[in-house]
Amino acid sequence: MESGMSEMQAPDHLIWRLNHFDNHDRAIRFVQQFQDTLCVFSGPVQQLYTNYEISVPEQDDRSLIILPNPYAYHDTFNGIPEEAVKPTGINIIPGELEGKEGLYMTLPMHRNGEQITRTVPLKAGISALMRQEKENNPFLPVITKGDLRAFRKDSPCLHLQRIIPSRLTERSDMEVRSIRNVIREKLQVYL
Repeated sequence: MESGMSEMQAPDHLIWRLNHFDNHDRAIRFVQQFQDTLCVFSGPVQQLYTNYEISVPEQDDRSLIILPNPYAYHDTFNGIPEEAVKPTGINIIPGELEGKEGLYMTLPMHRNGEQITRTVPLKAGISALMRQEKENNPFLPVITKGDLRAFRKDSPCLHLQRIIPSRLTERSDMEVRSIRNVIREKLQVYL
């Protein structure tokens, strides 16, 4: 999807550069799959975008721009501190890396004091993470600038962050519930 907006017109926190990929188109197609299922958090402006478009600037396939829907201001949550978002160590990868089709997750696990990685289908992984959560510590995945990475050479992968509701101390309970609900609603496609 192309946009009339150039990279120079967009704020830096909304521009994701793809210089570390040889195949920019593949990386763009990969991340665009998540436009309707994962929310984007931007730490520099403390905003969570739940309704956005991933756009490719004209004449530049080495970056993409996250464009929050300007007509849905209520779909952007403000005042989300960076301390409320933490890395999970979980990556979403294309199935072809496992010799399969579809999307998969790499889940870090501890076994006998060692950290290992288990690869599972994306739907099964999301379901398992949601079943294991506790009421006061729900699994609320988001993505941030820098989470689109190269995995095993030039294959794209997407690292997941998560929002920790107990760290949203400046937000009302109602607002925290709204954040949880919108993230969960977007994930329903995987359940």
